[in-house]
Parts: sequence; C-alpha cells; structure tokens
Amino acid sequence: MFKVAIIGASGYTGGELLRMLLNHPEVEITDITSRQYDGTPAHKIHPHIRDSGLVFKNKAPSELDADVVFTATPHGASMKIVPEILDTGAKVVDLSGDYRYRDTEVYEKWYGMEHTDKENKGAFGLPELYRDEIKKSNLVANPGCFPTGAILSSYPLVKNDLVDRIIIDSKTGVSGAGVNPSTTTHYPNIADNVNPYKISSHRHMSEIQQELHGFDDVKVSFTPHLVPVNRGIQTTSHSFLNEDNIDITPEEIRSIYEKEYGEEFFIKLMDEGEIPHLSSVRGSNFVHIGGFEIDNTGRLVMLSVIDNLVKGASGQAIQNMNIILGIDETLGLTHFGLHP
Repeated sequence: MFKVAIIGASGYTGGELLRMLLNHPEVEITDITSRQYDGTPAHKIHPHIRDSGLVFKNKAPSELDADVVFTATPHGASMKIVPEILDTGAKVVDLSGDYRYRDTEVYEKWYGMEHTDKENKGAFGLPELYRDEIKKSNLVANPGCFPTGAILSSYPLVKNDLVDRIIIDSKTGVSGAGVNPSTTTHYPNIADNVNPYKISSHRHMSEIQQELHGFDDVKVSFTPHLVPVNRGIQTTSHSFLNEDNIDITPEEIRSIYEKEYGEEFFIKLMDEGEIPHLSSVRGSNFVHIGGFEIDNTGRLVMLSVIDNLVKGASGQAIQNMNIILGIDETLGLTHFGLHP
C-alpha cells in the first residue's frame, strides 16, 4: 500500500480526495491537515465521510509520512511548502495554480504575486496530453477546472492545424468558487440567473492559451459564467476553420477525435446528434465531448462537460497520482456519473 497525505483537506477538493481515496485499493491515507480544524474528526467538516477514523491535524509538511502528498492549498501557499515536501522524498500533486506555468513571469502577471519557487518545475497534469512527462515527474501541477474541459475539447483541432481562432464559453457550478460563501455565491444572487464574470480577464485564460499555443499559433478567447448548479462545467467552443480546412466535414472532424482519444478511458465521444449533459459526469472523472457541427460560416461547435471537482480537480489529481506511482491509471476512478 502506498501512503498518501492531503494538506488543506477541509475544502471541497479535499473532501473529494477523501471520498475517492478511501475507496482506492492501493493507497492508505496517513494524514489530513488543517490549521483551522486541528483535532477535528473528518466527518465534522465533510459530513459524507463518516467512520473513516481520520482526524485533521496541524502538521508541518516535513512531518508527513507519505509517498505522495496532495497540496489542496490556495494559490501562493503551495509554492511555500512544496520544496519542503519534495525534500522528504515524497512526490507532490499540487491542486493550486502555482506550478502550472512554464514561465513564472506569466504566473506573476495573472496571479498578481511573486513566484518564490522558480527551481521546481511541475509536469502539467493533463494525462491525455502529457502522460509520459507525468510518469517521470516528482511534482505534478494539476490543471485548472476550466482549462481541463476547454483544452481537451480543442486539442485535436489545434494539433491538426484545423482552426485559427477559438472562442470558449464555459458555464460552471457554484462549488468552483470554493467552500467559503460570498456575495457572489449567495443563493438569491445565483438562483434563476446566469452570471458572466471576468469576461475577458479570467486567469484561466492564460493557462488555456499556454497549452493550446504549444501546439499551434491559434488565437484563444475565454469567458466564464456562473450558473445555479452545485457542480459541473459545460464548455462550448466556437472554433473557426482556417482556409485550408474550410471544406472539412463533421464526420472527418469526429474521426480525428476518435483517432486522438479512442484509447483514452476517461474521454467519451458522443454519437451524432447527442449533446453532453452535466448530470452524466457528475461525481465522475469522465469527460464527455460532443457537438461536431459546422455552420455555413465555417464555425465548428464543440461541447464538453466535466465535474469541476473531479476531472476538474481531485479525480484528475488521483489519476496523476496513479501515474507517478506506476499503477493502473484508472484505479479508484472507474465509477460512472450520478444521473439524474
């Protein structure tokens, strides 16, 4: 059995890590940390996690006994503790944005803070694109939830140089804002409403651009919207075919996706006329991709859905853990979504 620990286990992503890791056949949770809830049983914070025997402890990173440590900490906090964890010999899967950028100056621009750990470079933790890099890494930077759905739905297009511009419109559930309530997430302000925010300046746009630009010089725009659901992200990508591919057919597009993702366990392509639904992936690590429609202006519409707390965070983190431990990538993650 491999030993795992979670730093910052009291939030939504921490609760999801607990929910799935407690059913993982190859790992044992040795520590869950929280300064605020030191000495508190896990189920007092995560009411669905009962009889686990786990108790929050205020432990220093160097005190953890683990093969892999998940850092479910805020942006800016991870970079302060990851070097200390790596010095213990443990591997790290970081769920913050601190190690997602190849250029720390880009991080500093979009996150508004100095990056204090420029020595440690993380593999970008999107297994469907970077599996070989993840296998060799001691530090994996788990992608953001918006970028996960957006990148996976567009990657085959830019890899094959089919489009020159992509406009991404994403709808997210309220859990994406984290466990602490705010005016923005107050029920009366969300219910019966669709709220766009940071319409041209969301920091996840830089992450999407970084990855898609790495395969082709495509222009990418992104706007998020908050919708009144608990969890899930539905992404609509409007991709404009370039002149060399203006006559490509939806059937040919789908064949390209089948070639790219046909062996990927967690990516499911919808049949013709099928629309991906949030409820189909809720609680699961699956990505459903559909659409494959082209209008008479050369606009290709692709749709993807993920659970923002699972494939968009904790499930993908476990997928990355499995890879760096050299065990079956799907362990602990094969359960289907909760529909209805």
